[in-house]
Amino acid sequence: MADQEDYTIEEAEKHKSAQYPVGEKKYALSERIDETPEVFICRFTPEDGKAVAFDPGMFFMISGIDAAGKRYVSRAFSIASDPASAVHEYFIVKEHLLGTAMHVSHLGQAQINAPFFLKGPYGQFRFDPNRDRKVIFIAGGTGLAPFMSMMRHMKELKSQTDVKLFYSVKFPTEIIRKGELKDFERQIKLNTTISVTRPQPGDGWTGTTGHINADVIKRYCPDFGERMCYICGPLAFVKAMKDALTALGIPTQRVSADVWG
Repeated sequence: MADQEDYTIEEAEKHKSAQYPVGEKKYALSERIDETPEVFICRFTPEDGKAVAFDPGMFFMISGIDAAGKRYVSRAFSIASDPASAVHEYFIVKEHLLGTAMHVSHLGQAQINAPFFLKGPYGQFRFDPNRDRKVIFIAGGTGLAPFMSMMRHMKELKSQTDVKLFYSVKFPTEIIRKGELKDFERQIKLNTTISVTRPQPGDGWTGTTGHINADVIKRYCPDFGERMCYICGPLAFVKAMKDALTALGIPTQRVSADVWG
């Protein structure tokens, strides 16, 4: 349902939305940005130049084509783009554990303008700023991707939804779209707490450190009980955040979560 999830197309089909028909289109890899030591950003431009309808928070299956014309295995990635944009943006972990071996993303070796097929949208992790007026977003690593889509959408709509973002990264160098996050604090009603879990001597980090927990949420967001809560990140992170929200007395009906990895 989110970045780097080992979904097959058949498994993804179980997450179809009743609102949006699933379709497949041909795209070209138009840009690759070396964003952090562990993450790069890929942008894909549609062959027909047309945007695909989806809600912020949803995901697409991406498959490439090798030199022999054979497709690579499809992978699921949460889209970081605003739905108004025809260009799709994704946050890609350069290397991750697949089974017992480290897997290097083939997107890192793909040539610019190489063809890809994107199929979707899928998923029930969806956000409507017209429905939710006060929210908590909790992101771990590349789990920031669906929240970027949500915040970009809010900026496009000039939404007045009040957002408290908690973002957990291992190192300060792993903060994705750092400048854009700072800009959002001027452009939308966003307040951000970034917590670094593995601070190092001399890294210059003077902000919050350690894992996000109930105490951190209560300290930086005292009106937590008034907000809808969205979580995205690896399984252990999502479980810990659900436990933290439960400890704060937030009912499960006010919590939506998506898992990757």
